[in-house]
Amino acid sequence: MSDSLTSRTHSPNNKASLTEWLDYMQQIHVSAIDMGLSRVLPVAESLGVVQSAKDDAYVFTVAGTNGKGSTTAAIAQMCQAAGYKTALYQSPHLSVFNERVRINGEMVSDQTLIDAFSKVESARLECALTLSFFEMTTLAALLIFAEADCDVWVLEVGLGGRLDVVNIIDPDMAVITNIGIDHVDWLGDNVEDIGREKAGILREGIPLIYGTTAMPDSVQQAINKHQATCYQFGQDFSYREIDAKTWQYSNAAVTMQLPRPALSLTNTVNALSAVLASSLNVDTHAIEQALQTVKLAGRFDYREVQGRHWLLDVAHNEQGVEFLLAQLLPFWQQHLVEQNKHNRHAHIAPPKIKMLFSMLGDKDINKVVQCLTTAGLPISDWFIAEIDYPRAASTERLQSILAEYVDGAQIHEFDGLQAATQAVINASQPQDLIVVCGSFHTIGEALAALEVA
Repeated sequence: MSDSLTSRTHSPNNKASLTEWLDYMQQIHVSAIDMGLSRVLPVAESLGVVQSAKDDAYVFTVAGTNGKGSTTAAIAQMCQAAGYKTALYQSPHLSVFNERVRINGEMVSDQTLIDAFSKVESARLECALTLSFFEMTTLAALLIFAEADCDVWVLEVGLGGRLDVVNIIDPDMAVITNIGIDHVDWLGDNVEDIGREKAGILREGIPLIYGTTAMPDSVQQAINKHQATCYQFGQDFSYREIDAKTWQYSNAAVTMQLPRPALSLTNTVNALSAVLASSLNVDTHAIEQALQTVKLAGRFDYREVQGRHWLLDVAHNEQGVEFLLAQLLPFWQQHLVEQNKHNRHAHIAPPKIKMLFSMLGDKDINKVVQCLTTAGLPISDWFIAEIDYPRAASTERLQSILAEYVDGAQIHEFDGLQAATQAVINASQPQDLIVVCGSFHTIGEALAALEVA
């Protein structure tokens, strides 16, 4: 077997650490992203994961440009609260790889992952194929779910849908949260092409939850082709906010008054619609319990750390930032009210917003910055640094784009997110709000920095 099919180094064994396995899997394929299922399917069939999912589990597959993480988290929490042994697969992670693979809300152990990686590697070598890092790790997650005999699998698509490795599993329920312009190098530069890719998760006769009011023709064509039953936001289900603690969900069959979750209502509504349209038995009590407990790091994630107010969100494209701003603007107004009430007898400066920001170089940084700088938020300073990741945008590029929209004196450059995180703490006041956004990697590195700051 040639070097192109194996590796110039031997595969790690079960005594190797998780880090050693992850490092190895990033080296054995020529590209980090390699769309298509032809190499993955033989390995998956050798492992038995395709048949296991078909025979033993109810599968939700969630695609979309934004909101997949929150949607999958909410679906999984509802199913778990109803008593189903629930598997959840998400990507990427923020702090540790284990976040991607959960059973009943708990991250699987390092050894569980190592054992699965070893089995996937053996099957890969037997099939004489190379697999990308994402393909290897996704197969390992599916194998873990199969071996744990989970009742429900909730799977987040990594990129697109049709050619994503998650799509080797036939879903019982498909969800498309929304369709925006992102990953243009792989999916296309218009909503019709992107919609066609995302609608690739459909199967004959299964339900589809479609999470926005605007639907590309390509998605409707896929619905017709597969004779799928489509439930669309704004037509077949909707919601309204009642107050800070409650909201109302409605579809043709039910109207429910529910506790407000820590996730966005838009994504929660799509998740609830998927659960209600499924064949699973999830009652109102389980739904209420799930909404009171579900959370997801980095998704409109408010924390008080190091004596500061933090709002962390993984928004990394125009649509994601618009979604963030829709929640952030009212949140900021409430923050002002609370801080003014708290400090009404103190002679202190009004609260300001400090932005801790970095992005990947293959994203539309200009659009994201434009959205953030024209939203009417009182952002007094920007703290920027290059993410520790191969695709990171350089600090110089971030600075250059920002300088088109804000005064150069408001931009502060640092050597790494840890230094930038400490700097924003030092430069802010207890009444200020620090917003962190731009990438999963930005949030992950900021959280890591806060633990040591």
